[in-house]
Amino acid sequence: MVQHRFIVIAYPAQGHINPSLQLAKRLIRTTGAHVTFVNTVYAHRRMANSLTIPCRLTFAPFSDGYDDGTKPEDDSEHVLSELRSRSSKAIVDLVKTGANEGHPYTCIVYTLLLSWVGGVATELHLPSALAWIQPATVFDIYYYYFNGYKDLIRNNTGDENNDPSFALELPGLPLLLKKRDLPSFILASNPYSSALPLFEDQFEKLGKLSKPIILVNTFNALEPEALRAIDKYNLIGIGPLMPSAFLDGKDPSDKSFGGDLIQKSKNSAYLEWLNSKPVESVIYVSFGSFSVLSKTQMEELAKGLLDYGRPFLWVIRENQKNGGGKEEKEEQELSCRAELEELGKIVPWCSQVEVLSNPSLGCFVTHCGWNSSMESLVSGVPVVAFPQWTDQCTNAKLIEETWKTGIRVAPNEEGVVVDEELTRCLELVMGGEELRRNAKKWKELAREAVSEGGSSDKNLKAFLEEIEKGYVC
Repeated sequence: MVQHRFIVIAYPAQGHINPSLQLAKRLIRTTGAHVTFVNTVYAHRRMANSLTIPCRLTFAPFSDGYDDGTKPEDDSEHVLSELRSRSSKAIVDLVKTGANEGHPYTCIVYTLLLSWVGGVATELHLPSALAWIQPATVFDIYYYYFNGYKDLIRNNTGDENNDPSFALELPGLPLLLKKRDLPSFILASNPYSSALPLFEDQFEKLGKLSKPIILVNTFNALEPEALRAIDKYNLIGIGPLMPSAFLDGKDPSDKSFGGDLIQKSKNSAYLEWLNSKPVESVIYVSFGSFSVLSKTQMEELAKGLLDYGRPFLWVIRENQKNGGGKEEKEEQELSCRAELEELGKIVPWCSQVEVLSNPSLGCFVTHCGWNSSMESLVSGVPVVAFPQWTDQCTNAKLIEETWKTGIRVAPNEEGVVVDEELTRCLELVMGGEELRRNAKKWKELAREAVSEGGSSDKNLKAFLEEIEKGYVC
């Protein structure tokens, strides 16, 4: 039997690092493989002290020239160019060293936005696989966008040519997609012009390969059609990629994602507070690592929580206050903060998987990032879907209409979700027995998928068998 030795490299953002580290641990638990996790010095420093590191997992940080992190004024093209060249060199050096020492690597796994890594693997004559950290449905939408549907989508989703009746059907997907359901980067109105070329490059490079392997953070029962929709790719559901302690229990010590503890307070009062609350009574509010809500939206959100009157745990990150000096941060402070803290608890950080798995949780108000969406499913917690950008709009569509575990908010004409709308959604979710039943159903199906003989367990083993046969993308 082949002794597998993987390189796993993730784009240096927490949403990419978290599932990639869980994939690394899963590979180790499944086959006893050795995994070298490659990331930037800055990303490594943020996660180095937060991990329970299993045997056979090692880290190989490299400098991308931004060891103290990037700044808003940095040239994004230069940042990406340095990441591309320096990560490529780091991988080549690792592979050569491993071969020289008699411990050759057998496969390279890389996350989306690192499209060049597949080419590096090919040059090194190594198998490779793309770790897709968004749902399979979103992968399919991007594929169709770059293969025949670009003009149709762009011509109907701009600010000036917005057709409210526009709805899109894509081959193999059982969804009718309106503008608000599509990944924001493919809309004509998308303001983040630098993001789409990264996806385009990814699909262009995949298109040159024969039946490339895509390891997707999903599972067969969750997205059966999406995993089969495109014949030219081998989409393999190997998720949910979550800490074992909250999923399959195979490793009770595996409780944290990488990067979590950089912001962790030593004060665990929020967990004690949760433990003091009745079952399914608390509303958890969090918008992930990047989303920054406007002051107006924050105030409406606060008023909605106060109007609803249930206890809540709300994560307001320091960077939610838009940076700036002391005066600017003071302006960002909520006008009703004192009232909020009488009813609920506001924290700058929390261990999300611990919070969601707490029996007191009744509802999750979420931006619908894919990691958060999967965590809510695995924890059996229904959601108020409050998407912001990128894949989150599609995730919200799936949550509300396909899996039926949540209700999606409806912003007003200015794009703001007002307090009455939030209250409406909270009432539907907190009192929605069907939503709660569906959430618990998906919780069981997720655990079943990763259990011995489950679909994700078998899929991962089948992938490893392909590698043993000498499969090279």
